[in-house]
Amino acid sequence: LLNERMVKSMKYLTFAVQCYNSQDYLERCVESLLPGGDDVEILLINDGSSDRTGEIIDAYAEKYPHIVRAVHKENGGHGSGVNKGMELAKGIYYKVVDSDDWLEEKAYKKLLSTIKHHVWEEDAKHPLPDLYVCNYVYNHLDEGITKSMGYRNVFPEEQLCGWNDIGHFHPSQYLIMHALIYRTAVLRECGVVLPEHTFYVDNIFAYQPLPYVKHIFYMDIDLYQYYLGREDQSVNEKVLMSRIDQQIKVTQIVARCVDLRQVKEQYPKLATYMCRNISIMMAISSIHLLLIGDEEALEKRRKLWNGIKEQDAHLYYRLSYTTLSGWTNLPGKIGGKLTVGGYRLAKKIYQFQ
Repeated sequence: LLNERMVKSMKYLTFAVQCYNSQDYLERCVESLLPGGDDVEILLINDGSSDRTGEIIDAYAEKYPHIVRAVHKENGGHGSGVNKGMELAKGIYYKVVDSDDWLEEKAYKKLLSTIKHHVWEEDAKHPLPDLYVCNYVYNHLDEGITKSMGYRNVFPEEQLCGWNDIGHFHPSQYLIMHALIYRTAVLRECGVVLPEHTFYVDNIFAYQPLPYVKHIFYMDIDLYQYYLGREDQSVNEKVLMSRIDQQIKVTQIVARCVDLRQVKEQYPKLATYMCRNISIMMAISSIHLLLIGDEEALEKRRKLWNGIKEQDAHLYYRLSYTTLSGWTNLPGKIGGKLTVGGYRLAKKIYQFQ
């Protein structure tokens, strides 16, 4: 039994908020996390900002000393902030929240209440979830447009399940960092470390720990509000094209960080999903190299695919002939035009940037 002092000091959930020149929107993010009160810790990680971000963080830490911790570090990029958060986290669970995003309060309170219930009920018959999955919302706040992304077809609602119990993901549906709340011990066990000074590392965070997850709990609530619309946003098409080398780097890391043949022996459905995840990343890299369109970009596309072929011929075959990415590796100019045309249509339908 937990004594009163332990209960009062327990942190059920750690939020890591990586902040870089976030003065214009940081308060919206932090204010959405504060309703968790003393049950949570909020790590505000200042990644070498040059604006008022550090000052704002210090003010929150002074006002809420039992909830907020200000962490100041040299600039290392988003991955560096996530790594620092994992190093410092005291919470049983760990959630990354980008400083321009926020949580919906009602869904947040329901999640926290559920986590507390599971912690208090834990025993041999009621193991803790290793992963909570919640819906996230594409929020074009400035345009008043939202689109909820859920997983009702994949996971049973509010029931503990494993990877062999899941359904099938839709073609446009996959697990992203914004939907995931990992048990902190699972993250440390899997040894995930994100590269510094690199964008798109959230793909690694949402991929590498999955085989270490034994118990999953899905809640059909629109928790995470994923803000879209800033011109400098990393998912903006023009920005992504300018950072294509970083996208390629992350794609290559994801493709080699897990042995899918080993995963398939224990969790065949998870192995199928993870292969599809690589396929999506290969498609994104290939499409944006085609959009750039010069000879250097086309050569990078060839090297990316040849690298997969040399590393794992079986994976290359699956990516080329049984998954979405195969349509982004069509030969010749006509193949490239078909790929770009399909991408434009998907972008219009699904309202991503």
